[in-house]
Amino acid sequence: MENFLKYFYQDFGRLLRSFLDVFVAFFDFLNYVLNFPMRVEILEQYNSGFGTLDWVLLVIAYLFLILLIGLMIWGLYKLCRRIFRFKVSAKEFDALSKQVKSLQRDLLRANYEKDRLLNMRIAELNGQGLPDDLLDEPSEDEENQQTEGDTGENYMDNANRNSLQGPCIDPAESRFFRLTSVDNYYKSLYVAPTYNETITLEQFCEQFRRYTASHLRLYYELDMIRYFVAAMGTARIIILQGISGTGKTSLPYAFGKFVQSDTSVVPVQPSWRERTELYGYYNEFTKKYSETTFLEAIYEANYYRDPHMVILDEMNIARVEYYFAEMLSILEMPRQEEWKIDIATATWDNDPCLIENGAVRIPNNVWFVGTINNDDSTFAVADKVYDRAIPIDLDSRAEPFECEEAGPVFISTDRLISLFDQAKQAYPISQEMLDKLEELNAYLIKNFRLAFGNRINKQIRDYVPCFIACGGTEVQAVDFIIAKKVLRKFESLSLGFMKDELTRFNTYLDRLFGKNTMKICKEYVDYLKKNN
Repeated sequence: MENFLKYFYQDFGRLLRSFLDVFVAFFDFLNYVLNFPMRVEILEQYNSGFGTLDWVLLVIAYLFLILLIGLMIWGLYKLCRRIFRFKVSAKEFDALSKQVKSLQRDLLRANYEKDRLLNMRIAELNGQGLPDDLLDEPSEDEENQQTEGDTGENYMDNANRNSLQGPCIDPAESRFFRLTSVDNYYKSLYVAPTYNETITLEQFCEQFRRYTASHLRLYYELDMIRYFVAAMGTARIIILQGISGTGKTSLPYAFGKFVQSDTSVVPVQPSWRERTELYGYYNEFTKKYSETTFLEAIYEANYYRDPHMVILDEMNIARVEYYFAEMLSILEMPRQEEWKIDIATATWDNDPCLIENGAVRIPNNVWFVGTINNDDSTFAVADKVYDRAIPIDLDSRAEPFECEEAGPVFISTDRLISLFDQAKQAYPISQEMLDKLEELNAYLIKNFRLAFGNRINKQIRDYVPCFIACGGTEVQAVDFIIAKKVLRKFESLSLGFMKDELTRFNTYLDRLFGKNTMKICKEYVDYLKKNN
């Protein structure tokens, strides 16, 4: 111990004294500069022998000293200004931070809105005969896009989180131009929003309706909003069907604006026959991957927790079961970690960060909305598509109405899913209603040879609580889900010979559930009687 103390005194002691000598020397300098009486005495000892040149040199020396002192004072002044100029209160700092985050998100939405509008225009031109090779070229917006990334919180697993620590990659050097551009954005610019974690489903639906009316001039009945939101708690695929101009595309588009996560619009083309129409393909000639808006939307959704809608516009202008079959199968897998799309057979060093073993994960914050026009120019949608989706009919527009202005809301997918789970615990379908549904099932088997499948039974048990939490009633939810999921199967029957059975069925609905309680079911049955 004694030897160590001697060593410490000799080595670190000298080091510390040398460090202190810097400050001692600085204060000695100031003391000497400001000690004018002592300096005058020194000057008096030598000035008797000064000549003209000596006095000139003395003046020059003092001018240099004054300049040196002036530079030191000016440097200290600039340093103090730099230190104290940006000092603001904690409250002002928080307000400025929120403004910066809001502006950054606005910039992101504006850039991607331009990109999506451009993609829609290209798709329209392609339908008119634009050569396919032009569609593989990146847009000017994409080529000039800033390198981007994640400065705020992200929500990926540790492997993906670590992959963002590296430098940005030039998109032109990657075979995935658009996906690499997404990586770059989240590496440098993205800031996660502050989410509203207190809103309820009922408040969410009411505010959504007021927002669409006051900001977008889109008007929907409150029940229609409830049908749509409750469908999100039941299935990953929602089908909006009806005549043109009733707001089928506008509803999910407005939802994206409301939650501040712009909806991705994918215009389906009549020529679509296989999976590559959705996910793209590797072009052996250009050595680039031909990326699609659909693939980009799913890939980017892995970076944030906002709910995101992907619209398949005019979904049945091509056969849905051809190009969407793989997605239907993937979404049926019980374990979410199995929700992956294979897009490449091998991984390259400069591939996008979130491609793992050639696959892209489908996150749980994505919902797919297909719009359908039922006319002679479209294909009939297969039962396996309807069975996995929640269909909603939009046959008419709601009348415009006046309401208080409502703003958008930042809600995380985790909060939204939590609200759906809470609803299923708080508002389970009643035993009385389950008994009635069991009796209805037996009636349908006996008279129409139709039955509830296990999937439909699960959807009913999930949909009813979510609809109640949105502000509706149990019987409204049952009426809607039975009409859309069960009675729709009547279209496969020879209804021209069953009009009497349909009339008796309406009477049976009144007896089982109450007179005129099942309005949607009865209206649908009357429609079938009239048109068959």
